[in-house]
Amino acid sequence: MKKLQKLMTALVLILFGGGVTFIITFNQLTDIYQKQLDEIKTNEVVMKTAEIQTYIDRYFVGDEDPSAMADAAASAMVSAAGDRWSYYISAADYREYMEKMNNAYVGIGVTIQQVEAGCEIMELTPGGSAEEAGVQVGDVMTKVDGEDIAELTVDEITNLVRGEPGTVVELTFLRGGEELTLSVERRIVEQDVTTGKLLDGDIGYVRILNFDRNCASQTIAVIKDLLGQGAKSLILDVRNNPGGYKGELVDVLDYLLPEGPLFRMVEYDGGEYVDYSDADCLDVPMVVLVNENTYSAAEFFAAALREYEAADIVGAKTCGKGRYQNTFRLSDGSAVVLSCGTYYTPNGESLADVGVTPDVETPMEEEKIILLYRDELSEEDDGQLQAAIKLLR
Repeated sequence: MKKLQKLMTALVLILFGGGVTFIITFNQLTDIYQKQLDEIKTNEVVMKTAEIQTYIDRYFVGDEDPSAMADAAASAMVSAAGDRWSYYISAADYREYMEKMNNAYVGIGVTIQQVEAGCEIMELTPGGSAEEAGVQVGDVMTKVDGEDIAELTVDEITNLVRGEPGTVVELTFLRGGEELTLSVERRIVEQDVTTGKLLDGDIGYVRILNFDRNCASQTIAVIKDLLGQGAKSLILDVRNNPGGYKGELVDVLDYLLPEGPLFRMVEYDGGEYVDYSDADCLDVPMVVLVNENTYSAAEFFAAALREYEAADIVGAKTCGKGRYQNTFRLSDGSAVVLSCGTYYTPNGESLADVGVTPDVETPMEEEKIILLYRDELSEEDDGQLQAAIKLLR
């Protein structure tokens, strides 16, 4: 501040001493000073990276990869900002990132498992292009467009099979000891975000995988279907849910909760915004299942339902996130995801580094946490699910 005051005094003396009269406010002088500081910071980054590049170009004896160096520098720059929720996405990874956020990918509609000869078809998407082309569960894929895939990883095989929608990929399979080749069209395959079923006859179990694209419409549809089947209460499972879009979260909460504030946020520029629910709501007993891997929108979902006394929470304490991120696409196709504001529950509480502590804490053994993540944990062995059922009974 003393440095700023000296700068202000010097500017005032220069301006008035020169015989020209200006009226400069304190805020204007502050802006000038801040702009100079910002330019110094920017120049420092540009100068350092340019200097390093000069030494590499002149003295380095290896064959550097400029794209890889740029990716590494960008990733390190965002990481050095010190925010665990901000990160860099390379251009090569951006499509996969958007597919995840959209709960849709370009593919042929199969689930595969690596085997010695290539990969075995474990599951087919009903109505998908692979099913239409005649692919069957149990077929072993050995070639993609004539390329042998026996030595490739599952990720490498997946990247070969995927491509632009509307294009065709030639797949070679082994079936019953015989080889056959099928032409399969690549299409946009939408993934189910929310699934549901009845437990104990009248408890509707709703599993929400994330709050990305299509979450709200699918979740509301599943709940309505379960209620139509006779569900008298709901278990909303957001364990291992990494969060997602605010709009999807707000739409689900609006369907469940009565009139009032829902999502409060303060942006980078100090602007404050609140999303509200209307008067329509769902009036049935509810329990939310959470665990250590319940993040962001998912833990907010649980907190909001509890603050409205609409649901109890069962499971393990959530991670504790209180900032939201925006994605900025860069000119080369890469992107940065930056924390641009903070958010608060309907009652104005921050979850940052606090998380949500369940009303009924139910620890789970590490082996079972892994099974749950793989969707291989039985209902009988799922202590958290059983605790939720008991609470509703």
